[in-house]
Formats: sequence, C-alpha cells, structure tokens
Amino acid sequence: MNKKYVLYYSALVAALSGFLFGFDTVVISGAEQHIQKIWQLSSVMHGLTISMALWGTVLGALIGGLPTEYWGRKKTLILVGFLYLISAIGSAMAPEVYSLIIFRFIGGIGIGISTIAAPLYITEISPPEIRGKLTGMFQFNIVLGILIAFISNALLSHLGPDFWRYMLGVQAIPSIIYILLCMRLPESPRWLIVRKKNTEKAIDIFSTINPTASKKEITELVDSISLSSSSGEKHKKPFFTKSLMRPILLAFFIAMFNQLSGINAILYFAPRIFELTGLGQEAALLQSVGIGLVNLVFTLIGLWLIDKVGRKTLLYWGSFGYIISLGLCSWAFATGNVGIVTYCIFAFIAAHAIGQGAVIWVFISEIFPNQYREAGQSLGSFTHWFFDAMLTLFFPKMVDIFSPALIFGIFCMLMVVQLFWVRIWVPETKGIALENMERKLG
Repeated sequence: MNKKYVLYYSALVAALSGFLFGFDTVVISGAEQHIQKIWQLSSVMHGLTISMALWGTVLGALIGGLPTEYWGRKKTLILVGFLYLISAIGSAMAPEVYSLIIFRFIGGIGIGISTIAAPLYITEISPPEIRGKLTGMFQFNIVLGILIAFISNALLSHLGPDFWRYMLGVQAIPSIIYILLCMRLPESPRWLIVRKKNTEKAIDIFSTINPTASKKEITELVDSISLSSSSGEKHKKPFFTKSLMRPILLAFFIAMFNQLSGINAILYFAPRIFELTGLGQEAALLQSVGIGLVNLVFTLIGLWLIDKVGRKTLLYWGSFGYIISLGLCSWAFATGNVGIVTYCIFAFIAAHAIGQGAVIWVFISEIFPNQYREAGQSLGSFTHWFFDAMLTLFFPKMVDIFSPALIFGIFCMLMVVQLFWVRIWVPETKGIALENMERKLG
C-alpha cells in the first residue's frame, strides 16, 4: 500500500467500527414495535429488551480499557468485529425474547469496547493539525451506520412476518468485511512505546503513516512520547486523584449531557415518535430515513469545522440548536401544532451532529495523559452508555406516563444547563499535541 494513504486507510478502517456501532444501536428501531407485539411484552419488559444492547455497552465500556491496554488497539478492534458478528447472527435466529436479549447484549459489549479502542487508535496515529477530523470519522461512521440502518429497515419491512430477523441479521455482512480490513492495520505506535517500550517498531510505523515527516522529526516525536511515558510511569498515581480531576469531570459531563439531550431515545424510538404526530407506520419509517440523512450531512459539516473553529465553539452552536429545537417540539405537542414536529426533530438532529456528536469522542480521547488514556476513555464511554441505557430503559414508560410536551421540555431545560457548563468549564483542545495537553489542562 502507498505510504501516503496508510494513515487515512488506518483511520478509516478503525472508524468503521463506528459504522457497525451506529447500525447495531438503531436497527432495533424498525423492529421494536413488532417484537413487542409478537411476544406480547409489557412496557417494562419491552424497555428491557430494547435497552439490553445498551447495558452491554455499559459492561463493554467498563472492561474495554483492559484489552485495549494489554492486547493492543489492533487486536481489540478485531475482537469488536467478532462480537458484532455473533450478535447479528444470534439476534436474527433468536427463538424467544430471552435469546434476543442475550445476543443484543453481546453486540452491546462490542459497541462499548469500540468507543474506547477506535477513538484512541485514531487519536494516537493522527497529527495534531488533522486529529479532530480523523478521529471524528468515527462519529461520521456512526451516523452513516444509523442512516443505512434506517434505509435497511424501510427496505426490509415488507419481507413477511419475520422481516425483523432480516433487519437484525443483515449486519453480519459488514461485520465480516470489517474484520478482514482490520487484519492489515498497523498497531498504534504510541501504544508500542508506552506499553511495550518498542521504540524501533514505533519509529517504523510513524514513518509509514506520516511519510512527509523527516527522520529527525519522527525521532524527536518518539523521544517526546518516551520521556512523557517514563516520567508519567515514575510518578504514576491512581486514576481518581486531584491532579486528574479536571479531565475526569470534563469526560463525565460531556458524556452525561450527550445523553441527557435525549438523542438516542429519539433515534431508537423515532418511528414511534413520528406516529404520535399522526403519521402511519410506513410513513414514520421513511421519516426516520430523513433523520439519518440530516445526521450525516451535518456530521460532515461538523468534521469540516472541528479543526477550524475548535471543539468548544461547536459545543456552543450545538447547545443553542438543542434548546431551540427541543423547546419548539415541547410547544408543538403542548399546543397541538404537531405538523412542525418533524422539522423540529430534524433541527435537533442537526444541532447534535454539528455539536456534541462531532466533538464527544474526539474530546474525550484528547484530554488524558498517555498513561491514563485508556482509563479516561473508559470512564467517558461508561458514563455515556450508562445514561443511554437508563434513558432507553425508561423511555417507553415515560411516554406512557408523561405527555410528549413535558418530555421534550425536560430535555430542553437540561440543555440550558449544558450551555452554561460549556461556557464555564470546557477548554479548547484543537491543534495541541497530545503530550502537551497536560500543561493545557493544568
């Protein structure tokens, strides 16, 4: 392979785990009402079934730092592919709800691990000036997977009473392709230096993924990483210490607010929400494809801007977009003007894609020192998936108990809080070398 393209190939292949992530989490939206009907699930059992993949992500996020640290980024990414493959085949063949729950849980473990391994890998191989764009490819692939899942659901919804099995099983195809592509990835050179002390191999990989850099520049970079690593190991403290409190809180809050916007509840239950506005089931599925398109377009815009205007600015824009769109959704349901809900949901998706969606995985992967990066990514990922799972578990019950106007109003108020958090707490991290990030964050 031409050296010029190794960096982009490596970043793109690692980011493809995000495609499987997006597809797996959202594909259930086209089948969830049918699954509830054929197995006559209560709202509680239904919420548990749909959220089980999310509980798998919570476990994956908790344990994902271990294989990422000890086995390496490459082997962990391959493991993720096999977990997706097992989940897809098992879910499609599930004879009853408990089997479906188990296999969805396995896929969720893969998602949780991927949100640690993939952003870390891409961040560690990327030059500072394009790090946001390359790491953001993970998020782009998530929304591409979401879009393809919505399209796939719409196309497969006519295949008889077992259409939902095809919806869940088709993911086996991209899983196999992804596993094969991962076989050609180089290992993260920073992992080789920090964990294996193999500077010679790291120099070879840096030379391959960055062929325009001189031998002197690469040697200086490797020496800088080695020095930072040895100094960090010499004075290494437990993860939860005062010196790391700022990046810990930043990772926790950006992940928490990401889910308290209601983004994944809206994605998972998009057809159900559109049906509340009076659309039929088929029209609701097609409107869900519109969500995927808007998400894709504005994610591309966010990735184009992230290394230009910075992470904090995008979070500002996204926060204002959240507040306006969610507020209008609440007003529309409260006053009966439900005709504008579809457009408000599209605006909400656009605000998420250009703000939190584009920033979260880039930001978390940047703010921790080399020797704590796996633990920091695991914390952020765990927080994200814990709040996601809780929200997805209780969302069907919320719809039964509360009016849509109140639900959207609560999400809107939480995003007002996020706006103040961004203004007061969030630093700018664009263009800063990873080894210099510690000084930036004090």
